[in-house]
Amino acid sequence: MTEEIVIEILKEAFYTSFIVLLPILSVSLIVGIIISIFQAATSIQEMTLTFVPKILLTALTIIFLLPWIIDKMVSVTTRYFTMFNTMIK
Repeated sequence: MTEEIVIEILKEAFYTSFIVLLPILSVSLIVGIIISIFQAATSIQEMTLTFVPKILLTALTIIFLLPWIIDKMVSVTTRYFTMFNTMIK
């Protein structure tokens, strides 16, 4: 196994994890900004107000995107196993 192959494997792993996590983190960020604007407009400075909507919407996003996430992870895992299998032979 050469350095180029290891770098390619790591690059693909980081890219896949970034693609999978980007929608989840985006939803959390957007909800946080909306709640912060609401808190600034109403002068409500309750710290727990941000947690419940973020957790609920993040969980709903994960549940909604779970088939896509599983498909991405299975395809990457299959590609790794086939690549490792051809390198061993």
